[in-house]
Amino acid sequence: MTNLVDTPEWRALQAHAEALGAASMRDLFDRDADRFRRYSRSAAGLFLDFSKNLFSDEVFENLLGLARARGLEARRDAMFAGEAINKTEGRAVLHVALRAGPNADYSAAGAPVSALVNDELARMKRFADAVHGGAFKGHTGKPLTNVVNIGIGGSDLGPLMVVEALRPCWLDGRQSFFVSNVDGQHLVDALDAVDPETTLFIVASKTFATQETLANARSAKAWFLASGAGEKDIAKHFVALSTNEAAVTAFGIDPDNMFRFWDWVGGRYSLWSAIGLSIALQVGFGNFEKLLAGARAMDEHFRAAPLGENMPALLALIGVWNRNVQNIAAHAVLPYDQHLHRLPAYLQQADMESNGKGVGEGGEPVVHDTGPVLFGEPGTNGQHAFYQLLHQGTDIVSADFIAAAVSASELGDHHQMLLANFLAQTEALMRGKTEAEARAELAADGLSQPEIDRLALHKVFAGGRPTNSILMERLTPETLGALIALYEHKIFCQGVIWGVNSFDQWGVELGKALATTILPEISALGEKKPGGSAHDSSTNGLIGWINAVRSAGS
Repeated sequence: MTNLVDTPEWRALQAHAEALGAASMRDLFDRDADRFRRYSRSAAGLFLDFSKNLFSDEVFENLLGLARARGLEARRDAMFAGEAINKTEGRAVLHVALRAGPNADYSAAGAPVSALVNDELARMKRFADAVHGGAFKGHTGKPLTNVVNIGIGGSDLGPLMVVEALRPCWLDGRQSFFVSNVDGQHLVDALDAVDPETTLFIVASKTFATQETLANARSAKAWFLASGAGEKDIAKHFVALSTNEAAVTAFGIDPDNMFRFWDWVGGRYSLWSAIGLSIALQVGFGNFEKLLAGARAMDEHFRAAPLGENMPALLALIGVWNRNVQNIAAHAVLPYDQHLHRLPAYLQQADMESNGKGVGEGGEPVVHDTGPVLFGEPGTNGQHAFYQLLHQGTDIVSADFIAAAVSASELGDHHQMLLANFLAQTEALMRGKTEAEARAELAADGLSQPEIDRLALHKVFAGGRPTNSILMERLTPETLGALIALYEHKIFCQGVIWGVNSFDQWGVELGKALATTILPEISALGEKKPGGSAHDSSTNGLIGWINAVRSAGS
């Protein structure tokens, strides 16, 4: 494929950027009363307004041309067809099959998979119903009311985010905890909050070999056995989400309680699979099915809608314009909903692990920018943390603002206040405030001319900061599913435009390998270790400092 920067569509976008010149977003809205209508879309219960970005009609048309030139529609079709589009690992990318419904007929690399998916979903439902109904109890006969999900990355971030987002759907008397960090304090904090007789542990690891997850699982098992339980009781308190039956059985988990997924399910796209068991246990399998249905509605839109109406594609193309032509290196995700407080962290992995690549699909170095740095916090908390930089910082940051028109908990005028802030921030970031406006405001406040001269520039906001607004009627399992799928497909589209494989993650491997080498060089408390490690002087020095403290028994 032609290098992105050598395509005529790319050169046209660069020319249009120069033509826009010093145009402001204020100018664009002042000249075009129809801009909001033309640059907003609805799909799968979501409403997207992308009009508050610095682009023209010509830019919009050329972005669509760029998507076609990069083969976006053909790559989308190849993904849905189950072709091995993850070329570095030779795998299909078919998380859409996990939520496709009972009548779907998907295949991965020519092998039918929909029946496997439906069978596994049926097993998950039977198990969740058995736990909720009391047919599956703990070893002392007590119901299992607590769940501790032990995983990391996609086996933690997705389920945790969804469980938090769907708090209004929580089943009475049930509590879920998520343990990911190998820092023992994470597990200890969860274990301190639960009773071993009423706790179900979910060990989520595709290979059942993930270092952090197995360390936590072994410690949880030791804690459980120390409570007076026997080895045979592990089968009543531990289940596995994995593909490695031998390792699961060796751990003591009944293979009947091992829930499977497949190599065409990437970790950060896996919450729709058995990895979502913790979701089903906390909110009920019916709500888990609604989550899948919402994602399926977005899948159907993404698969069928023409590019000019296609919400994931348009969100992706605006992101490419901002990242590559406007040279914006950071992107904020700002949910104005406290229940979505884990969404930015979830999307950090989904986006940065997918498109944080410097090598193209063909093994060649890329010569353009790829994925942005992504961060975020719920509004209005973020307003009192980092919005200062968004409004007046020297680096421009693009942002997605997300909100529901109606809250799950309409308390007084709280939600109106929240929505007012949601709307005010995008307007302020777009409009800014000129020096003349700042001076007029200060004069209206009665300040003297010297005081106005001293403060005016501090009150100036450049404006022109690009934002997208994503709205829904309410945050429900269906709209949450659609929102997650929207971002999944956006990330895929951007990977196609940039020419990178969004579905591998080789960049996480080196640190893991070095940690395995260093682990035996760290002393236990009170133990002395000889020096002479074969690392750079900084790493050797840090190991020596740590071991000196630990050998002293601190």
